[in-house]
Amino acid sequence: MTAARDRRAVVAIGGNALILDGQPGTIAEQYDNAIEMARHIATLVADGWGIVLTHGNGPQVGFILLRSELIGDSAPVPHLSLEMSSADSQGGIGHILTMALLNELAARGMPDRVAYILTHTVVDENDPAFAQPTKPIGPFYTAAQAAKKRIRNGWQTVEDSGRGYRRVVPSPRPLRIVESAQIRALVDAGFVVVAVGGGGIPVVETKHGYEGVEAVIDKDRASALLAASLDVPLLVLSTGVEQVAWHFRQPDQRLLASISASEAARFLADGEFPKGSMGPKVEAAIDFLNHGGKEVLITTPAALERAIDGATGTRIVPDEITAQVGRT
Repeated sequence: MTAARDRRAVVAIGGNALILDGQPGTIAEQYDNAIEMARHIATLVADGWGIVLTHGNGPQVGFILLRSELIGDSAPVPHLSLEMSSADSQGGIGHILTMALLNELAARGMPDRVAYILTHTVVDENDPAFAQPTKPIGPFYTAAQAAKKRIRNGWQTVEDSGRGYRRVVPSPRPLRIVESAQIRALVDAGFVVVAVGGGGIPVVETKHGYEGVEAVIDKDRASALLAASLDVPLLVLSTGVEQVAWHFRQPDQRLLASISASEAARFLADGEFPKGSMGPKVEAAIDFLNHGGKEVLITTPAALERAIDGATGTRIVPDEITAQVGRT
């Protein structure tokens, strides 16, 4: 059992992994991209890995919110809250990923080995993020439209890079994955589990039980929390580059094959990893290692197998492992 647990990983992919640059994001395109992702995951499963696949949902939630905007107020269709949009996107993306994985694994002689868990993530109702929303979501608006939304819906909006105004919502820190025990049981039973879609549906705990809130949770932070709660040794955070770089896109750029948690924290403090790109992944990596994780691997979905074999990717490891390697 110990050997089996050593070959377990939480693999986090972004919502953009299903909608590539330049694609409008049709369902057919998302299926095709999911099939390609499933090939990489299935290769690991065939090699004896137990996998929990987590995913983002940013573009898909944007589509759902835009649909509500387009139907107008007079249509006999309810507008979806952010909470319900998150749940809706989990179902849709979960279906696409699960179908791709079911078919790919069946083709390799491993039928019906996939389970999707719609996931809730507990946050603190007093998290400072609720007082200072910063996460842009949904469509762009003109200044007049944004003003109307602020008055009518109580939204907070910001101007976004000269492209118009967008709603901003809180992004609180995840505290607990409600379904972690169910996910663990399924992994123990030999299933590939798809879970924590979009970071999970944010809920707070009240005296009456769980209550959904209008917020979004960073997918990588939630994936790190899940991996730690499952005692999984490896967390894989997929991104658009095979390796993390020091001085990215500068003349003295240097690719990082392996760094310690303290080095990662120092680079983060020095501004090497911006908040809009690599920063949240490195923060999630450090959180995971601080809670007992053994290794974080950052790479592209296409390079997943090669990275796990040590041929590429960036590894972030606890300081004591780095020290031990230095002494050998």
